[in-house]
Amino acid sequence: MSIKSGNIEGFEQYAQFETLKEFNRHLEMWLLEHKTDFSKGELVGLKRLVRFAAKIPGVCNAKIGTLLKTIHDEYHDNGISRSTFKRMINKAKALGIFTVYETERKNGSQSSNLFVFNRFPVSEPPKQEILNHPKETINLLKTEKDQKIKKRNEEPSVLDHTYVSNRVPQRFVQFVQYFFSDAKLIEEYWRMAYIQIHRLIDMDIDDTVDIAIDSFRQLIRKLKFTKVVRNPIAYYYGIFTKKLFHFFRDCYWNS
Repeated sequence: MSIKSGNIEGFEQYAQFETLKEFNRHLEMWLLEHKTDFSKGELVGLKRLVRFAAKIPGVCNAKIGTLLKTIHDEYHDNGISRSTFKRMINKAKALGIFTVYETERKNGSQSSNLFVFNRFPVSEPPKQEILNHPKETINLLKTEKDQKIKKRNEEPSVLDHTYVSNRVPQRFVQFVQYFFSDAKLIEEYWRMAYIQIHRLIDMDIDDTVDIAIDSFRQLIRKLKFTKVVRNPIAYYYGIFTKKLFHFFRDCYWNS
């Protein structure tokens, strides 16, 4: 059954919260842990998205242009750019704060995205099957047959580290496989590093692998000594980001 992109009530089934109060409580926990991962402008965009997700708690299908206009009007012509808003979306998706779904009009053309905020994880550590599969943008208007095929394709993989994609450096694979042998999980940890460095044309791959391995080593130490890591992949992403910042500071800014 198709869903009209302009009817927010049609997306109620995707809500993960019963009340607005519950949604706000989980969002506070997300921000308590990850607020420093966002710039000031990105936080403005995130908070505006949250306000548009109030009618159905945690669900928003407003167009990015509409969101930017309301920010622009509220801050008296000193809003944020579309690129800043999109950076916020990419960061929040990677951290697991919300999931983004694509929607279609009746004629098959793409409509505004659907933002579905996730509950803050309380189980420690997260279930392995959640770690193995990054959240992906899903087309809501696929046929039932296509959905069944997709579900089969997303079932937990049993492939070990020898099946990791060639895009992942072997030195990174060899290090991580001593702790996690699942191919998809290894690829996901590398993807977290790639999110940060794929635009840095001057970044040497060996330096990237060194930072990625060092970040993973710190994650394992945290898991072994404290075992209090709500989301290991997000925690690893944060470590890598900080180490990458220090790398460029030491190599370029102080030279």
